[in-house]
Amino acid sequence: MALFHVRMDVKIPHDLDPEVRAETVAREKAYSQELQRSGKWKELWRIVGQYSNISIFDVESADELHELLQGLPLFPYMDMEVMALTRHPSRVD
Repeated sequence: MALFHVRMDVKIPHDLDPEVRAETVAREKAYSQELQRSGKWKELWRIVGQYSNISIFDVESADELHELLQGLPLFPYMDMEVMALTRHPSRVD
């Protein structure tokens, strides 16, 4: 398994039809909760004061992560920063 830190900044256009926005956000929530239940989306943290989050994904590969991220209904409206993680040698378990 591979761990990834992903920052997602959501930028939905202000002129997007409100019904389309609500439906897209609802699909996003359902999809993200499905990934959380599967164990692939390990952590989800909101960034205070922003329409952004920090997430930790536990997936097989960067390719799998890319597929999952592209599946997000809000993907077209996001800027993302992805960082691969590895254990620190000084970490105490």
